[in-house]
Amino acid sequence: MSYTPELVAELEILALFNLGNSQEGLKVHQTAAPSAIAAAKRLFDKELIDQPDGGYLTSLGRDAAEQAQTLLTILTTANTKETA
Repeated sequence: MSYTPELVAELEILALFNLGNSQEGLKVHQTAAPSAIAAAKRLFDKELIDQPDGGYLTSLGRDAAEQAQTLLTILTTANTKETA
C-alpha cells in the first residue's frame, strides 16, 4: 500500500485537530482547496468525523488523529536531527 494524494489529504485534515481540547472542532469551508473538501467528506464517510465538512472527531477519528499526529511528529523530529 502506498500513500496516495487522497490519503495524504486526509492525514493533513486529521493533523489539524486539536487533541488537547475535545470541544474544539474543525470547519472545512467551501472556499478551501477542493482536495481538503473532498478529504473531509471521505473522513466523514469513514466515520472518523461527525460532519461532512469537519465537525468533531468520532472515537475512531480521535484514534486516527492521534496516530497521524504522532507519525508527523516522529518524521518531523527525525528530519530535524538529520539536518543538525
